[in-house]
Amino acid sequence: MLVFLKRLTIKGFKSFADTAALDMEPGVTVVVGPNGSGKSNVVDAIAWVLGAQAPSAVRAQKMDDIIFAGTTTRPALGRAEVSLTLDNESGLLPVEFGEVTITRILFRNGDSEYSLNGAPCRLLDIQELLSDAGVGRQQHVIVSQGQIDAVLNARPEDRRMIIEDAAGILKFRKRKEKAERRLAATETNLNRLGDLQREVRRQLRPLERQAEAARRHGDLIVELNALRLHRAATEMIGLRRQAQTEAEQRASLAREEVTAKADLGRLDAEVATAEAELVARGGDDLGDQLVRHEALRERGRGLRGVLVERLRSIENDRLASASQQMVLDLESEVVSAEAELAGLLVESESFAPEAERLALSETELTADRASFEQEWAEGMPAMDGMAAEVRGELGVLRTSAEQTENQNHRLVDRKTALEASRQRLDVETERLRARLSEGDVVEEPLMVEATALEKQAGQAAQDRNAGWERLMTAEADLRTISARVEALTMALDEARSRAGAAHLAAVDGVLGTLLDLVEVDAGYEAAFEAAAGEALDAVVVQGTVSAKEAIGALQRGNFKAAVIALTGAATDPRPAPTGSNVRAHVRSSVAGVNELLDRLLAHVTLVTGGSVKAIDLAIEDPTAVLVTRDGDRFGPSGWRIGGDRGGATGAALGEAEVRLVAAETERNNSQRAFDEAEKRAADFDQELLSVTRSLDEHDNEFNAAAKALQQLQSERRDFGLEIESLQSQISELTGRQSDYQERVAVLEQRLPALQASEEESASDGRRMVADRQRLEERTTELSRHRTAHEVHFADVTARRSAVERRLEQQQAQMINLAEAHQHASAQRQQLDRREAVSRRLMALLDERVSRIELRLEGLRETRRLQSERVRAVVARLDGIRRDRTAAERSLSSLRERQSRLEIQRAETRLRLENLSVTIRTEFDREPEAILDTPAPEFLEGVSGPARLAELERDLKIMGPINPLALEEFEALTERHDFQQEQLDDIRSTRRELRKVINSVNEEIVRVFASAWAEVSEHFTDLFSGLFPGGTGKLRLTDPDDLLNTGIEVEARPSGKNVKKLSLLSGGERSLTALAFLFGVFRSRPSPFYVMDEVEAALDDVNLHRFLGLVEQFREDAQLLIVSHQKRTMEAADCLYGVSMAPGGSSKVVSERMENHAVNQPVVFSDTPATL
Repeated sequence: MLVFLKRLTIKGFKSFADTAALDMEPGVTVVVGPNGSGKSNVVDAIAWVLGAQAPSAVRAQKMDDIIFAGTTTRPALGRAEVSLTLDNESGLLPVEFGEVTITRILFRNGDSEYSLNGAPCRLLDIQELLSDAGVGRQQHVIVSQGQIDAVLNARPEDRRMIIEDAAGILKFRKRKEKAERRLAATETNLNRLGDLQREVRRQLRPLERQAEAARRHGDLIVELNALRLHRAATEMIGLRRQAQTEAEQRASLAREEVTAKADLGRLDAEVATAEAELVARGGDDLGDQLVRHEALRERGRGLRGVLVERLRSIENDRLASASQQMVLDLESEVVSAEAELAGLLVESESFAPEAERLALSETELTADRASFEQEWAEGMPAMDGMAAEVRGELGVLRTSAEQTENQNHRLVDRKTALEASRQRLDVETERLRARLSEGDVVEEPLMVEATALEKQAGQAAQDRNAGWERLMTAEADLRTISARVEALTMALDEARSRAGAAHLAAVDGVLGTLLDLVEVDAGYEAAFEAAAGEALDAVVVQGTVSAKEAIGALQRGNFKAAVIALTGAATDPRPAPTGSNVRAHVRSSVAGVNELLDRLLAHVTLVTGGSVKAIDLAIEDPTAVLVTRDGDRFGPSGWRIGGDRGGATGAALGEAEVRLVAAETERNNSQRAFDEAEKRAADFDQELLSVTRSLDEHDNEFNAAAKALQQLQSERRDFGLEIESLQSQISELTGRQSDYQERVAVLEQRLPALQASEEESASDGRRMVADRQRLEERTTELSRHRTAHEVHFADVTARRSAVERRLEQQQAQMINLAEAHQHASAQRQQLDRREAVSRRLMALLDERVSRIELRLEGLRETRRLQSERVRAVVARLDGIRRDRTAAERSLSSLRERQSRLEIQRAETRLRLENLSVTIRTEFDREPEAILDTPAPEFLEGVSGPARLAELERDLKIMGPINPLALEEFEALTERHDFQQEQLDDIRSTRRELRKVINSVNEEIVRVFASAWAEVSEHFTDLFSGLFPGGTGKLRLTDPDDLLNTGIEVEARPSGKNVKKLSLLSGGERSLTALAFLFGVFRSRPSPFYVMDEVEAALDDVNLHRFLGLVEQFREDAQLLIVSHQKRTMEAADCLYGVSMAPGGSSKVVSERMENHAVNQPVVFSDTPATL
C-alpha cells in the first residue's frame, strides 16, 4: 500500500452538523445506512476536500448548499470543514511527513481556504501533490451515484478523458492548450504587427527629413542656450559679487555708523561733563574763603595795633610811675587822646551809611543768588542732540526720496515700454490666431479628403485582404483538389497495377479496370468496394473472345491478373434481407458495364443500420452477403470490418480533374482580383500619402504658428509678470516715497522747535554763565568792600577803644597818681608781666597773620588758577560742540551713503531676482546649478557675442520646424525596430510553440497509446470475467488519429448477439461500466478508490462477480464503498453506519468485521462511536 486514506473528519458539511470522524485502514471499508441518512455525503466530502470545484460534483446547485442548512431543532452553521488524512509512510508524496492532512473550509460568505498539515496552501498545490500519487484532477478514482450510466452514455471523447486522467495526460493537454492559445495569439499579433510595421515604414521616410531639420535646429538651440546660459551665469556671478561687495560696504557703513554714533554719544557725554565741570567750578566757596581770610588778616592787623597800643600804654605807665614829668606828659596825652577820640567818634559815625549800603548790597546779592539758584537749580541746560539727528535724518530722507523718485521714474518708463511691447504682442497674437483660424479652414477640406482617402484606402486594404484570403483559399482548394487528383490517380494506378492492365494493353477489347468504368454515389464508395470484392482487381474486357486473348497474353508473359468479361450468364435475383441494394448507387456510361454491375452486385444487400444490425442479419441469414457504408462485409465466406481502398473510381477522378480545372481558374481569377485590389490599395495609399504630406506641411506651418503663438503668449505672460512686478515695485516705491514725504514733513515740522529749543538751551547756558560770572564779580567786589569796611571799622573801633581806654587810664592815672606812685613797684612788676604777655601775643599774632597772608596768597593763586580752568573748560566745551557738529554732519553723510547703497542693493537684488526668474523660466534650471557652467568653445577668431548673433541668424533662416519631429522620428524608429524585434521574437516563438505542440502531441500519443493498449486489454479480460462466455472490447473511433480519437465500448454478453450498449439490461450496463472503470484502475493503479452504490442495480450473480472483482483489488488498493447490499457488507474489512434522527444531523458508528462471522448479521447501535 503506497498512500491510503487514514482519517476523514467532517464538520458542518451537508447533513453532518457535528464533527464526525471515520478512521480507515487498508482493505475494503463499506459505509451503510438508510436512505437519506447522509452516507453518500461521505463520498461528496472526499471529492470536495480533494478539490472538486463544480457544485454538481458534490450534488449541489451552488457551492454554499454544502454548508449545514439547519433543521427544525438545530440552527444553520456558518461554515463547512472537511479534513482528509493520508498515510505517507512510503514517502510517495513529496513531503517530509508520515501523514498528510488536507483541509478545506468554506464560509457562507463564499470565502474558501485550503491547508496542508495546517499550513495555508492553494488548490493547485493539492492537485500537484496528489497527481504524484495517481489521483488525477478529474477524480476518476471517485465513482459517485449516476456516474456508471454517465460512463456508458458519454461521448467517445469523454471516455478518452477518463483514460487520460488516469494516465496523467491532462497535464500535457493543459500544456498543449496553453501553447495553442499562445500560438493563436502570436498569429494575431503577427498579423497586427505586420500591418503596424507597414504603416510605420510609410510614415518613417517623411518624418526622417523633419527630424534632421529638428536635430539641426535642436543643436543650434542647445548651443544658443549654452551661450545664453553661460552669459546668464557670468551675469549672475557678477551680480552676486556686486551684491557681496554691497553687503560688505553696508556692513562697513553700519560699523562706521555705530562708530559715528558712539563718537557722537561720547561728545555728548564730554559736553555734559564739561558743562557739569563748569557748573561745579562756579559752585565752590573759594570767594567766601578769600573774604574770610582777608577779614582775619585785617582783624589780626587790628589786634596787633591794639597790642602795640597796649605796649605803648605799658611803657607810659612805666614812665608815669617814674616822675612828675610823667603827670605833665599824662595831661598832654589826655588832651591829645581826647582830641584823637573825638576824631575817631566822628570817623565811627561815618561808617553807618557805608554799612547800610553794604548791607543793602549784600541783601540784593543774596536775593540775586537765590534767584539764580532757583532759576538754574537743574544746572546748565544740556543739548539732547535731537535737532542734529533730525537734520541728519532729514538730509538722508531727502536724498532717499530723490533717489526713490528717480528710480520710480525709471520703473514707470520701463513699465510704459513693456506695456507698449505687450500691445505689439497682442497685435501679433491676434494675427497668429487669425492665421491659425485660416489654417483650420484650410485643414478641414484636407482632413475630409484624408478621411475619405483613409476610408477608401481601408476599403481597398480590406478588398486586398479579402482578395488575399480568397487567393489563399483558392490555392488551398487547388492544393486539396490536386492532392485528391493525385491520390485518386495513384489509387487507380495501383488498382490497374494489381489488375495487370498494363500487360493487357495490346489485347483488343480491354476496357480497363472496374474502377475506371463505374461512377459511385458519394458516401457509398466503401460499400461498393466491399460489395465488388475481388472484382475490383480485375480487368474488364468486351466478351469471352477478348477474355481468352487476355488470359493467353497473361500466360505467355507469366503474369498474374484477373479478367472479367462483360457477357456471361445472368444471375437470378435472390430475395435480400432487410436493406437496400448497392447497385442503386453505382452506374456506368460504358456499354455492357451496367449489366456486369447487375451480375456482380445482385446478391449484395446494403445494411443502413450499421455493423451491429448487419451482424444480426448475417446471423439470421448466414448465406446472405451484407455490406455497410463503412465498408464492412458479412457473407458466407467470412466477415470483414472496414475497407482500405479510399473510394477511387474513374468517375471520381474525372470529377476531381474537372474540379481541379475549376480550382485553377478560380485561383487565376483570385490572383487577378488580388493584383487589381493591391494596385488600387497602392494608388489610394499614394494619394493618401500625398494628402498626408500636404497635411504634414500644413501641420508644420500650423505647429510653427502655434509655437510662435505660444512663444508670444509666453512672452506676453512674462511681460505681464514683469509689469505686475514693476507695478508692485512702483507701488512700493510710491508708498516708500509717500512715507519719506510724510516723515520729512513731520521732521520739518519738528525741526524749528528743536532748533529753537537747541538755541534756547545754548542761550540759557550762555546767560547762566554770564549771570554766574556777574554774581561772582559782584560777590568778589562786595566781599572786598565788606572786608575793607569791616577792617577799617574794626581798626577805628579798636583805635577808639584803645584811645578810650588810654584816656580812662590817663585820667585814672592822673586821679590816682599818688596811689600809682605808692604802688609803682608792684605796678612795674605787673607791667612787666603784661608787657611780656603782650609781646608773646604780638609774636603769636604776627605768626598767625603771616600764615593768613600766605593762605590769602594761596587762595588768590587758586582763584586765579580756577578762573583759568573755567576759561579752559569753556574753550574745551566750545571745541567739543564744534566736534559734535562735525560728527553730526559726518553721521548725516554716512546715512545718506547708506540710503544710496540700499537703493543700489535693491536694484542689484531686483536684477538678481529677474535673472533668476529668467533662468528658471527659459532654461528650467536653478541659479545655483549654472554657476559652474563652462564657457562654450569657439573657433579661433570668433567671440561669444558674434557666435550668438550668428546662431540667432541661422535659426531665423531655418524658419519654423516641427519641434516634435526628432522625438517622433526616434520614437517611430524605436517603434519600428521594436516591432521588427517583436516580429522576429513572434516568429521564433511560433516556431518554438509548434515544436512544443509537436513534442507534446508525440508525448500524448505515446502515453495514450500505452495506456489505451493496457486499458483495452484489461477491459477485455475483466469483461470476460464479469460476463463468462461474453466478449467485450474497446474500439477507437479514429485509429489513425491517436491524438483526438474517441473510445467506443463494445459489449456482447454470452448468448446475446448485440453490440449496442443501449440494448443491455441495467445490471449488464453497470457491469460493463465497472469493467471499463476497473480496467482503467488496473492499468493505472491508484492508492484508493471510492464508489457510491455502484452495485445497486446488480442481482446476486452479478453482485458476486462484482465482489470477486473487489476481492482482486483488495490487496493492491484501498476501497471505500457506499452500499445497501448485504453481501457487500459481508465483504468489508470495516463497516461504518450512518444514521440520522428526525430533526437531527448525520452520525457515524463503526464495526470491524473480524468480530463477526461472514453470514452473521451486523447490528449497529445508535450511539456514535468514539473514534
